[in-house]
Amino acid sequence: MLLRNSSLLDSIATPADLRAMDEGLLPEVADDLRRELVNAVSVTGGHLGASLGVVELTVALHYVFDTPRDRLIWDVGHQAYGHKILTGRRDRIRTIRQEGGLSGFTKRSESEYDPFGAAHSSTSISAGLGMAVARDLSGAKNHVVAVIGDGAMSAGLAYEAMNNAGAGDARLIVILNDNDMSIAPPVGAMSAYLSRLLSNRTVLTMRDIGKQVAAKLSSRLDRTLSSAVRHARGFITGGTLFEEMGFYYVGPIDGHDLNHLLPVLRNVRDAHIGPVLVHVVTRKGKGYAPAEASADKYHGVSKFDVVTGVQAKSKAKAPSYTRVFADSLIAAARNDEKIVAVTAAMPSGTGLDLFAKEFPRRTFDVGIAEQHAVTFAAGMAAEGYKPFCAIYSTFLQRAYDQVVHDVAIQNLPVRFAIDRAGLVGADGATHAGSFDIGYLGALPNMMVMAAADECELARMVATSVAHDSGPIAFRYPRGEGNGASMMDAATPLEIGKGRIVRQGTSVALLSFGSRLGECLKAADELASRGLSTTVADARFAKPLDHALIEKLARNHDVLLTVEEGAVGGFGSFVMKHLSDAGLLDGGLRFRMMTLPDAFQDHGDPERMYAAAGLDARGIVVKVMAALPGFAAADSGHASGRRSE
Repeated sequence: MLLRNSSLLDSIATPADLRAMDEGLLPEVADDLRRELVNAVSVTGGHLGASLGVVELTVALHYVFDTPRDRLIWDVGHQAYGHKILTGRRDRIRTIRQEGGLSGFTKRSESEYDPFGAAHSSTSISAGLGMAVARDLSGAKNHVVAVIGDGAMSAGLAYEAMNNAGAGDARLIVILNDNDMSIAPPVGAMSAYLSRLLSNRTVLTMRDIGKQVAAKLSSRLDRTLSSAVRHARGFITGGTLFEEMGFYYVGPIDGHDLNHLLPVLRNVRDAHIGPVLVHVVTRKGKGYAPAEASADKYHGVSKFDVVTGVQAKSKAKAPSYTRVFADSLIAAARNDEKIVAVTAAMPSGTGLDLFAKEFPRRTFDVGIAEQHAVTFAAGMAAEGYKPFCAIYSTFLQRAYDQVVHDVAIQNLPVRFAIDRAGLVGADGATHAGSFDIGYLGALPNMMVMAAADECELARMVATSVAHDSGPIAFRYPRGEGNGASMMDAATPLEIGKGRIVRQGTSVALLSFGSRLGECLKAADELASRGLSTTVADARFAKPLDHALIEKLARNHDVLLTVEEGAVGGFGSFVMKHLSDAGLLDGGLRFRMMTLPDAFQDHGDPERMYAAAGLDARGIVVKVMAALPGFAAADSGHASGRRSE
């Protein structure tokens, strides 16, 4: 997997160049593409294993289909790095997930070869069906191909789309990339032969004729014959489920053998039938030994040494928030057998893999099915258990109806551990935890907390364990903590009470979440300018600490709220209370600091926060703008306390 001076990739600027090549050269193209992927991701980090697993499939799809005229939709996008290289982005592939560089997912604004943006899973079939129907309405003749992984097929959205597609006759090709679930029998020469046979144009035409003939028969005989045919094919190929949903099933086929892939893809391309599903079996990390040997097949990696596969590791100064959550939950579960944990296909990302090692029977991974995860947790809560539903903020958005209808309205004590709150860096806008404060805080019965540091997070876990009278959520960021003392880490918080961290007299900074450290830095800077500053940690967005807010408002000239969330969250809740209490009428300069009303592209997290104004410098600028007449030379005239 070492670099070499030249490759066939050098002659491929677009897929049209690939299609102009002799078919016999494609295995070499695949080898070159795999080599380029490994070398590029070793520099940038990223999602390597999934892209390595679909190298041959990527080459075959662009060789057989006329992209971008034919629409090629990649579900999630983790596996699309090779696709980017073949579609004119090779010169930028070493900028992937870097500030100002390529997205780690497909992105419409990045290339005409990305017809649909992704990052959350299970959307490709729905989007593809929409494109296919739009094509038919327009009278166009292009093909639509949706590639979806077996993990993404665990989400209800994929089956909703298949059910809709199977009920119609739109020409849609779905490629099921099976790299983990082992849905099918072992792949071999016989299954490859059957796949070619069953996707043959003559057989497909006979199938269509058979459907027409069956339509002339009695409904009872039609049902009998159709059922017999489906079950006979299902016995051979394992495709009964997809056939029942109205898809013509082809597979399984070896996704690393171009001699199998190319004829099957050509056959389904040229067939004039309705929706088709091609079942392709691949191996994550294929062709790179360290990835193949890794438990997660190098799903997500940091920079690494190409020869050894050893990943670069930064020296952590403090444990990650995810680890603190996991350790705190494990400690609590040792003393409370009612505690259970639920994740939606993210055990390692949420830390619940650690919980599962100690409590395997009390850990439930429901697959990529956030809606089910929430209602499943609600069912356990209804039976007296204490479910902790650990889901990234951005993924919880997918289950909002269930949070409202199945949890909040019924006032069930589901505990939501919301990881990746705020900005997340390289994953960008699709994974940023921007909206949960607002969408959870708007719900009656819901309690919402945010951790300022590791100890606060541990205390919020303890608070959630003790709180059994309704739903509760606590949010925390990606990355490592700040080394806070863990004294009292197992002590629950007093519900609805914040804390004063530093006392001042003129400016009040009310932080909700982990920007507290930046507020303290800003307070130091403001002090150097003659402005005595109070710094407070709200802890709760709901219920609000009314007494604390009113005290800050009455005793300071400026009150500034700071949060890692979108407009409409914590600051808005504070402003409503100030308005209701009549505290906005007497000259208080109240300001809110939130994430900008925009989707921020990927980059270094701290630089992203600086661009959003949510760093110490941005906080100082906001305060100074609220005091236009103030200058450092006049600091002696700043009384620091408003008259009542």
